[in-house]
Amino acid sequence: MPYTFTRSEALFQRAQRSIAAGVNSGIRKMEAPVPLYFQRGSGARLWDVDGNEYIDFQLGQGALLYGHAPAGMAEAIGQQAKLGTHWAAQCELECEVAERIQSMIPSAELVRFNNSATEVVTAAFRLARAHTGRQLILRFEGHYHGWADEGLVGFANPADKWGDDESPAQLHPSKGVIPEVLEKFVVARWNDPEHLRRRVDQYRGQIAAIVFEPVLCNTCCIEPVPGLMQTIRELCDRDGMLMISDETITGFRFGASCAQGAYGYRPDLTILGKAVGGGTPFAALAGTKAAMAKILSGEVVHAGTLNANPLCLAASKWCLDQVIGQGPNHPTGIRRLGRQMMDALAELGRKHGVPLHPQGPELIFHAVILKPGAAEGPIRDYRDYVKRHDAPRWAHLRRCLLEEGVRAIERGLWSISMAHTQRDVDEALVRAGRAFAKHAQTYKPAA
Repeated sequence: MPYTFTRSEALFQRAQRSIAAGVNSGIRKMEAPVPLYFQRGSGARLWDVDGNEYIDFQLGQGALLYGHAPAGMAEAIGQQAKLGTHWAAQCELECEVAERIQSMIPSAELVRFNNSATEVVTAAFRLARAHTGRQLILRFEGHYHGWADEGLVGFANPADKWGDDESPAQLHPSKGVIPEVLEKFVVARWNDPEHLRRRVDQYRGQIAAIVFEPVLCNTCCIEPVPGLMQTIRELCDRDGMLMISDETITGFRFGASCAQGAYGYRPDLTILGKAVGGGTPFAALAGTKAAMAKILSGEVVHAGTLNANPLCLAASKWCLDQVIGQGPNHPTGIRRLGRQMMDALAELGRKHGVPLHPQGPELIFHAVILKPGAAEGPIRDYRDYVKRHDAPRWAHLRRCLLEEGVRAIERGLWSISMAHTQRDVDEALVRAGRAFAKHAQTYKPAA
């Protein structure tokens, strides 16, 4: 029976009478045909208020590495709730979580906790500027570092405002941003080490830090080219800049030592979010003792009433123990399932005449659909993605998938969780087959 969304539609209409724009994060309005309302989840499955069941590859925007409502995590949070939900003071749990992160990530010599990765980004930039006495932060087009004034400078500029290839524009997608903030960033293109060298040399002695997603997961899913991480590390060492690895999405998904372990580099500061809390509002700043020195001395203010909240700490301890318990096998299992999904989706594309070319490191990937006449081959950076990816066609296919009970992130990203099973993947691909057939029959490109 086709999925219907009557109850979600009614709730969205109701929400708009009390919640600004009807949602509590702007990106949620992207979901078609309506922002969905959910009732419960279990493992890799999710049920909305209309009773529709989904095999979920959205996973709370990637936060649910352990699946929906894992029993052990619920028990850990429940036990802590009986003891206390908030103290604005210390508890032993924060030592236990920090020590786990220390043991897992070689660069994490010290840790500080926050409630969101956006907060951690702000702390990291403040710390870098205090550490170096410099004002500029170098970042890459298409990389997302939270929604604050600083996190989105140069994130996803429209094509008619890119600037030239050598000097990407310093724009922010939101109104109300302090104009001077834009002047504190140098924007570079991803995956071009020589271009990066030129950008750093142009502002040599003025840049406090280079920040990046080790795998660009917010616009497409783009791994670093060979040598890029080593180039960033070399330039940071040469010029006394801090290397900031934003592992909000990649953290613990790539293994206990995160993407930095998988790709073989050692940053000065690491931003952790999403999987570190398993869906609770929890994030962490980890770094070397040298990089954290200004927090130790008190010269950099890092504060927050709800920092190291005991409920979130209980959840995080449980989450980290799941990763530790997997040992060296993690993430072999989710890579295998991800590769199966990528290959099967590409084959469905060939069968139904859809130019679908999934790309990414298997455990997380993007469903690239090439525009008519676009060149074949992997997407290399944000501009390449905008030029070649057929976003309207993906939106139509995504809705067809949703109506067959397969849910991926609106922007095209698919995440594999530790809760996904072979049965989930097999069933998702059967459903996807029906969705591709429907898409092929009904999709009409805009005139």
